[in-house]
Amino acid sequence: MALTKRGKTWHTHFFVDGQRYRQSLHTSKYREAEKEERKLKDRAERGELSPAAQQFTRLGFAEAAERYVESRKLELSDVSLKKEHQLLVQPRRFFKSEPLSRISSDRLLSFREWRVAQHVGCATINMEMGVIRRILKRAKRWHLLAADIKPLKERRTVGRAMTLDEKLRLLRLAAGKPDWQMARLAMTLALNTTMRGCELKGLRWSDVNLMGKLLTIRKSKTDAGERVIPLNNAALAAVLELRERAKGFGGLEIGHFVFPSCENGNMNPTMPQKSWRTAWRYLTRAIECPMCKRIQAPAAECCNNRCKADIRDVKSPTAGLRFHDLRHHAITELAESQVSDQTIMAIAGHVSPKMLAHYSHVRLEAKRNALEALARFGSNASAAEVPEHMDLGEEQPLYDTSHDTKGNEPESASAELIEKNGRPEWTRTIDLFRVKEAL
Repeated sequence: MALTKRGKTWHTHFFVDGQRYRQSLHTSKYREAEKEERKLKDRAERGELSPAAQQFTRLGFAEAAERYVESRKLELSDVSLKKEHQLLVQPRRFFKSEPLSRISSDRLLSFREWRVAQHVGCATINMEMGVIRRILKRAKRWHLLAADIKPLKERRTVGRAMTLDEKLRLLRLAAGKPDWQMARLAMTLALNTTMRGCELKGLRWSDVNLMGKLLTIRKSKTDAGERVIPLNNAALAAVLELRERAKGFGGLEIGHFVFPSCENGNMNPTMPQKSWRTAWRYLTRAIECPMCKRIQAPAAECCNNRCKADIRDVKSPTAGLRFHDLRHHAITELAESQVSDQTIMAIAGHVSPKMLAHYSHVRLEAKRNALEALARFGSNASAAEVPEHMDLGEEQPLYDTSHDTKGNEPESASAELIEKNGRPEWTRTIDLFRVKEAL
């Protein structure tokens, strides 16, 4: 038997004949809790007490959500557990203390409509429905509701690759302001290594081999993300600049982070930097006044008192660019350079061609050049332009556009088989939990 205090109330947790019993003792006094616990165990041994699975169904949603998260501590990492907490904030507000046994499919649909009315994206709603589903599964209730709840359709856009001018502009702007140094260095590494933001934040000096010009990713979003990446000249220069910066506050020990935490100007190299979101937002939204060329935030008029030009119609070409899009861009450039898929996947940490297709955005100019190459062998090509290995007299195999251009469409899955984030496994996620196809 075990007594646990939650807030001011004692709870008990014990087993009888392999059945688990967990319930509140409704008292804040330890001696009374002991007596109530013995009474409950006697009732359980006589078969007068319902096991934990049945008790869980009677709980209010808020308490059930708390117990669910508590039970997942051994199964999830700290980051995933924190995300479960965040995904339960709005469901708790909506369902409050409503018992799980009374939550119907109509109530679930009402919750979804409530979130849509708040202009929340479909992906977020699907993830929230996913954690609700997992709670109802534990209460043995989901199979009664699954047929009526289908995931919302999400946007198919998966990222963005910049043009060369956009990339050069972003690098030039980042170099022009000292406050954007960390965002600039993180951007340089992402563009030259395909590293994710979480991989950069978790990078330690023990993972950097300056002699061999190598970076070792020891912890990533997936197992395939654990890899070794060679450093090109641009990436090596960024690492050396980070090293010189770290010398100023004694942050070069093996266990110290390459991107250390900075709170109010106080550097803590034993903790990783949480985010460079503010600097990144200003950097990507910054515009240049067409008259005086001053770099500034979007506004109605130029901040230069001598200029005061109307700049309300001036927009940044990189506005809305996510930091993760730098990874998309780097993989796109690798794909356009005709590097083999296996090499790209080894650098980027992918495990299947499907994931490579998800990230690669071969730009229009590269497509145009590829099609121009086809024109040399078109109907107007001379015989001299036809390769020697091509036999014009040989009948070429027919191409059936009704079938050959149609990809294998995934079969629809029942709602009970959808395992992650309230969506089918083949759909896109912000965070993509699992890839089914292996090399």
